Amino acid sequence: MPSYAYTAKDAVGNIRKGVMSAEDEQEFLARIREKGMYVTDYKERRTEVRTVKKFKTQDLAFATRQLAAMLTSGLTLVKALDILCKEQESEAARNVWRDVYENVQKGESFSDSLEVHGSVFPTLVTSMVAAGEASGSLDVIMQRLSDYYANQNKISNTIKGAMIYPIILAILTVVVIIGCAVFIFPTFKDLYEDESEMPGLSKFLMNFGLFMVKYWYIILGVVVVTIFVCIYAMKLPDVRLKWDRFIIKGPGFGKLVVTIYTARFAQTMASLYSSGLPMVECLKRSADTLNNSYITLKFRDIVDEVKSGETLSSSIQRADIFSSMFCSIIYVGEEAGALDDILAKTADYYDEEADSAVKRLCAMLEPIMLIIMGIIIGLVCAAFFPALYDSIGNIE
Repeated sequence: MPSYAYTAKDAVGNIRKGVMSAEDEQEFLARIREKGMYVTDYKERRTEVRTVKKFKTQDLAFATRQLAAMLTSGLTLVKALDILCKEQESEAARNVWRDVYENVQKGESFSDSLEVHGSVFPTLVTSMVAAGEASGSLDVIMQRLSDYYANQNKISNTIKGAMIYPIILAILTVVVIIGCAVFIFPTFKDLYEDESEMPGLSKFLMNFGLFMVKYWYIILGVVVVTIFVCIYAMKLPDVRLKWDRFIIKGPGFGKLVVTIYTARFAQTMASLYSSGLPMVECLKRSADTLNNSYITLKFRDIVDEVKSGETLSSSIQRADIFSSMFCSIIYVGEEAGALDDILAKTADYYDEEADSAVKRLCAMLEPIMLIIMGIIIGLVCAAFFPALYDSIGNIE
């Protein structure tokens, strides 16, 4: 994504310089106008392509925690970024932070320096950093980002840890099927003078194994093509929309997934709203962090209703995404004029609920995988032993 170095005037006539990334000049100028500034000069900035893929949650949690600690202790932002650069383990990440450090050292804002690497840093980070710079509370903002990404990293690790056992069972199931079909059942072919005497299930698995041995490249090709088709299909807006809706509306697991989304939304919303960002901006950013196209579509209606004067609680209630209890909590926060405090406390509550939801979701998968594996092994045994007994009888 190209970036543009600019000189502009704000609403009170102050001259501001910075760097902003955008798809093209039209988007750049539009975003400058949204910030309430008038561009007096700009040019496309040519930089070395030395960025990395989007930082992982773990990387962001580490970086924000280090910056929060250093800024709170009284270090300047430039010095803190310099130290952070030296603490990076990978060369690619060190290059990104070095570029941010150099830009800030030249007088550019921290948020604009991060925005240059828009493919690396989430919009949540750049938005909150911009709010922290405007309010003079960058150290507080970095601490909030640190807490947020630490919680997200904890949830991610919980999901990964809980999924290990079901994944191992799935792999074992596939190995058992392929092993029996390829190495065991084809051996029965020579033990029968007439294949028609072979039990039906045994004959099917034998033919399946022979087909795999002879045409393994066709099966491999079909698997690869199927994977690529699924990946491509998920990029189609209509398919992705239906899949994302199924995730949160599906029987049994839907409520558990919504609980996880609620925790993430409450955390993001609490962090953004308490940073002083406008409500509409908070809603847009919070919905984007959920990475669910169906929820994003629903939030467009929520944003429009909030712009027209509707309360946030009533708009979210009509969207029918989150639980009624969560909507009621938002209503209480609006009535009390303490939405940021209510959201922060709600985020803590739903953090624990999200942990429980992840564990329950993975606990649902374990017995399902055990049942599937048991059925498969039962079918293999039902095909193996009759064929074995018949073949022994033929030998006698």
